[in-house]
Amino acid sequence: MSHIESREFCTVERDGHLTIVTINRPDVMNSTHFEADEELHEVWNEFAADDEQWVGIITGAGDKAFSTGNDLKMHAQRGVRHFPPTGFAGLTTRFDLDKPVIAAVNGIAMGGGFELALACDLVIAAENAFFALSEPRVGLAALAGGVQYLPRAIGLPRAMGILLTGRRVPAAEGYELGFVTALAPAGGALAEARKWADQMLECSPLSLRATKEVARKTMLGDDFETKLMAAREFPAAQRLRASEDYKEGPRAFAEKRKPQWKNR
Repeated sequence: MSHIESREFCTVERDGHLTIVTINRPDVMNSTHFEADEELHEVWNEFAADDEQWVGIITGAGDKAFSTGNDLKMHAQRGVRHFPPTGFAGLTTRFDLDKPVIAAVNGIAMGGGFELALACDLVIAAENAFFALSEPRVGLAALAGGVQYLPRAIGLPRAMGILLTGRRVPAAEGYELGFVTALAPAGGALAEARKWADQMLECSPLSLRATKEVARKTMLGDDFETKLMAAREFPAAQRLRASEDYKEGPRAFAEKRKPQWKNR
């Protein structure tokens, strides 16, 4: 029997051995701030520790957005963005979870939302969904995993064409590029993700965990975690986070105007 628990920023449904986590901030396109990330961090901690939960799905509330990433209005108010150790939505820098997680991308997946999808093992996208790492357009950078995950998924030249433009990538193109596992009709991403989860749940949970751990460790490399976490300390990244532009981008977004870049 399915049990749904409502929390402040998300809902958690447990249906047999399946956990479905829904980011529940549709009024801000399921963007998150530190408090929401902290809550999701705890949710995934619980999932990891529960031997009765074998497969997870992450999605967004409503039919418009999976997640638009960083809550830029909150960022503008605070002037800085902090994350729990496991990153955006408690998943983008979580490296010790060997249970499979599926992203059911029901709409817009921008910034941290795209990074969240890339951090999952499968990406099921509605045909009307699109993806973008739009951080450079608001004075930020995709340092929650996007600049590492995307090149490994589709190769450096094509990834740089997305990373350095912030352009929107339709779900169908994402499928052709290879970072989307399967497409679903508009409004059907979660239903399709559940079908994939059902197939996984027919398998041995220990086999799934062994397969995921070996595949990710082999493909990403043992030093992937170290390199990703060290990225924010690179000179260009430190200069960005200390710059006026880093504050200007979110402020301009909050004020609904074009940013005035100063290159300092």
